[in-house]
Amino acid sequence: MEIVLSLAIGILAGSGVWLLLRPRTFQVIMGLSLLSYAVNLFIFSMGRITLNAPAVIGTELGSDPSNYADPLPQALVLTAIVIGFATTALFLVVLLANRGLSGTDHVDGREENEL
Repeated sequence: MEIVLSLAIGILAGSGVWLLLRPRTFQVIMGLSLLSYAVNLFIFSMGRITLNAPAVIGTELGSDPSNYADPLPQALVLTAIVIGFATTALFLVVLLANRGLSGTDHVDGREENEL
């Protein structure tokens, strides 16, 4: 399971960085999204992959912390998802306004035949 998760994080991060380096607006937005998904998966995996473990300490399992899932990475990922959605929406509005002012979809402002 860990190797699959590691490969998924690596593929998402690599694809995100590659798309960030593209000159088109949509590709930059998709690259940021993929990179944020990779970071979210990385943070989530730092909380140990524990199946069927409660996040809240109960009296029936004792006080051994290895019996429980770490709730902090889950809370951080949930917060990062909300912030990432808001940032993506703001970035999309700014880039669409830039497209309306400059008349081009390229991030650097050059036309397609100049590239």
